[in-house]
Amino acid sequence: MTPACIDDFRLLAKARLPSFLFDYIDGGSYSESTMRANVADLQRLKLRQQVMRDVSQIDLSTTLFGRPAALPVALAPIGLAGMYARRGEVQAARAAESAGIPFILSASSCCGMEEVAAGVTQPFLFQLYMIRDRGFLKEMLARVTALGVETLVLTVDLIIHSARYRDVRSSLTGSQGADARLRRFGQIVSHPAWAWDVGLRGGPHTLGNFAPLMPDGAGLAQFTRWVSRNFDPSITWADLDWIRQHWSGRLVIKGVLDPMDAVAACDAGASAIIVSNHGGRQLDGAPSTISALPAVVKAVAGRTDVLMDGGIRSGIDVLRAMALGAKGVLLGRAWAYALAAQGGAGVTRMLDLLHHEMAVAMALTGQTDVKRLDPDMLLPTV
Repeated sequence: MTPACIDDFRLLAKARLPSFLFDYIDGGSYSESTMRANVADLQRLKLRQQVMRDVSQIDLSTTLFGRPAALPVALAPIGLAGMYARRGEVQAARAAESAGIPFILSASSCCGMEEVAAGVTQPFLFQLYMIRDRGFLKEMLARVTALGVETLVLTVDLIIHSARYRDVRSSLTGSQGADARLRRFGQIVSHPAWAWDVGLRGGPHTLGNFAPLMPDGAGLAQFTRWVSRNFDPSITWADLDWIRQHWSGRLVIKGVLDPMDAVAACDAGASAIIVSNHGGRQLDGAPSTISALPAVVKAVAGRTDVLMDGGIRSGIDVLRAMALGAKGVLLGRAWAYALAAQGGAGVTRMLDLLHHEMAVAMALTGQTDVKRLDPDMLLPTV
């Protein structure tokens, strides 16, 4: 099967992955209402078709995080990507570099930051969580700096871990007794291609960046318990001063939905803000990111760049977000599905499809420069 859209990659990923891994990518928190709203609210936005304009030259390039980008798209930080394909973070980083777009390495990646850096020629962005052990955090920032990373993406909406019921049912989280291990083993042996390529040949299956802090091992079961004990729920805007003492590069704040928080991020010197609800994986019942975006853009009033993630499933969705003021978008599940389906080649194929979808939609809406989109591109909502 040659995927023709992101939904095709999802179907291939579902067929290839053990259920506990597919559900980890595909699911959200609690009833998953916010996760569904991310997609549905984007789909409600209708484009204004405009014809008989010269669209022979279409420019999809922009600048993201201080660097040129071939598309207004970055690959979002996705945890455990090394479990979706063999050394998955390295494959995805290479695909992003080849496409000329930013790659944000998850702090909870299977491939450690040094391994990913060795696999690419350009610096990636690194996601940061505030953890209680500031000594280890200081060491991590030193490691990131030594690798030439220029931009940190501080994720602020995972101060506490929400329940994801699919993960409990699939035995990824919850009770980790013999029954859970047996269920996961059954899922693995029923997917022999994954078991051979990733399960046997794709190790080590650890959370490399956090391994020194996890005395019981850095595997999946240990990590989910470790997060609840070690991520710091006491953080405030004042903690950015501590980060600045140990980091001199760009600092992006990811996880903003409220306009007042956006203003606070600007006051704290954020290099950019990412409007995000963690893909609907944290506060179920929170607004969709596309519905929150316009108020955040208005509150920021040009003081810093605003990007958005959540629910992006096509190039048309990218344009919808940019018409409402986003400088660019982050892709999350889209690249995770593609990686699980076809490895790095799948990520490249997905980005090619996205490029084509954007170019077609730009032409049929009479647009020639992705940096100049505005709300007039959209029809009034009913």
